[in-house]
Amino acid sequence: MSEEQQSGTQDTFISHLIELRNRLVKASVAVLVVFGVLFLLWPGPAAIYDFLARPMMDALPVGAKMIATGVITPFLVPMKVTLLVAFVLSLPWVLYQLWAFIAPGLYAHEKKLVAPLVISSSLLFIVGVAFCYFFVFGKVFRFINEFAPKSITVAPDIENYFDFVMTMCLAFGVTFEVPIVVIVLVRMGLVTVEKLKAIRPYVIVGAFVIAAVVTPPDIMSQLFLAIPLCLLYEVGLLVAPLFVRATQAPEETA
Repeated sequence: MSEEQQSGTQDTFISHLIELRNRLVKASVAVLVVFGVLFLLWPGPAAIYDFLARPMMDALPVGAKMIATGVITPFLVPMKVTLLVAFVLSLPWVLYQLWAFIAPGLYAHEKKLVAPLVISSSLLFIVGVAFCYFFVFGKVFRFINEFAPKSITVAPDIENYFDFVMTMCLAFGVTFEVPIVVIVLVRMGLVTVEKLKAIRPYVIVGAFVIAAVVTPPDIMSQLFLAIPLCLLYEVGLLVAPLFVRATQAPEETA
């Protein structure tokens, strides 16, 4: 390779790094702006944490409260929750920055993927988090507290509760992205729909294994994660061929 070619390769690599840095900065700024609005204007970290804690508080006996064992925990945990909410609200912009970084290397027909995937990825992630919060938490917390012996006073620590909620919401949010993963794999030609249908039994087993690892050790939580994962996999198999046909290159349709 000549010196001019090496120099051109280095310049291209550096320009990609600069572009990646700019995209990361734009995504981070958006998250920080939303965080600032939530923190300073409305509704505030305390109100956000109270909303997050509502499923647990509804399951606890009347008058029971959570506890904070750390000195700065009452301040730090609501701040973490606010930052997490800011990231979820900024997710469409963050995903757009990711796709905008990749887009220059795509063909014109492949760029048709950007808008549908950004919108659908954001919506599916938010739907997964909402499903976890509004449906799963109420069932799981009520089951756990009813199962607890009467001699025990249930008083969850707010930091442990936040870690648990964050893990569960992330697990369900990612689970609801399964159709997007299936569509991308099929559209990129990495695997066919027929092959994905052939490995369906392994996917079902894998779904229950993942649910057993991620969720608490109760059958209810595992079913609430494994069953949607399997159903969303089937949705991906149904939608993938339609999406492939809609984004085919002109020579592919000729």
